[in-house]
Amino acid sequence: MEIILREFEKEDIKAMNEIWNSIVVDGVAFPQTETLNEKSGYDFFNSQTYTAVAVNSENNEVVGLYILHPNNVGRCSHICNASYAVKKEFRGNHIGERLVKDCIKMGKEKGFKILQFNAVVKTNKSALKLYKKLGFTQLGVIPKGFLLKNGNYEDIIPHYITL
Repeated sequence: MEIILREFEKEDIKAMNEIWNSIVVDGVAFPQTETLNEKSGYDFFNSQTYTAVAVNSENNEVVGLYILHPNNVGRCSHICNASYAVKKEFRGNHIGERLVKDCIKMGKEKGFKILQFNAVVKTNKSALKLYKKLGFTQLGVIPKGFLLKNGNYEDIIPHYITL
């Protein structure tokens, strides 16, 4: 399987929504609670500074994606934020790592100086391991900063890397 990373196209929205919505519904990683439909998904992904998809070149299947956007405004607008999503059956194939590395490169190209993650959930062990491997710095722990789908609260660990 060869994975190609590229900017999303309108034809990708259905597959992107399915991947994104599965994570939202799981309720253990993304802060969003509302799922996307065809219109809201296109509007959401199109409104980002950059949205990329990971595509299996053998069958053109979208297997992952990321969004990149400013983390704040004005004097903090040089800091960007991102979210990553990989289709469940393709996890463990280093697609997430490729998405993060591409996002770091794209963040630089778009003029950002820092990539910051505000809410990496403590139980997201694979993300924590990847960010450590790639050289991100943990900023501490916000106790009970994330409301899990089951109603419990979990700690979040903000991270950043200089671009």
